[in-house]
Amino acid sequence: MKKKFTNILYWIAMMGLVLYFAYSKGWILTNFESITPQQAQSLLQNDNNVTLLDVRTIEEFKQGHIRGAKLIPLSVLEKNLDKLRADQNKKIIVYCRSGNRSVAASRILNKHGFVPLNVKGGIIGFMREKAEIVK
Repeated sequence: MKKKFTNILYWIAMMGLVLYFAYSKGWILTNFESITPQQAQSLLQNDNNVTLLDVRTIEEFKQGHIRGAKLIPLSVLEKNLDKLRADQNKKIIVYCRSGNRSVAASRILNKHGFVPLNVKGGIIGFMREKAEIVK
């Protein structure tokens, strides 16, 4: 009986981890769209109604970022939404290093009435697509 109970707890824990992972990746329970780096580049070139937001740290931003990106680190995003009020009616393309923090940032933006577009793969994905990185 004890072994059966332990097995049940194990599977519940595993399911919890799977659900948490899927949530943190933006695969479930999202109210925003995720786009590829190619789609982001196309929007940046062809749509004047978009803003580019980098949610990495200041140090990461200094090492290289996409031209024209606004920096608001995820850790202070919710306290600094006023810096994006002028962009309230624009789509906000959100990126980080690999695409995890940008999911969290997109959830925050969506909750506050913004229209985020999460970039899958983050700046790593942009670099794979040979996007221009500036310092």
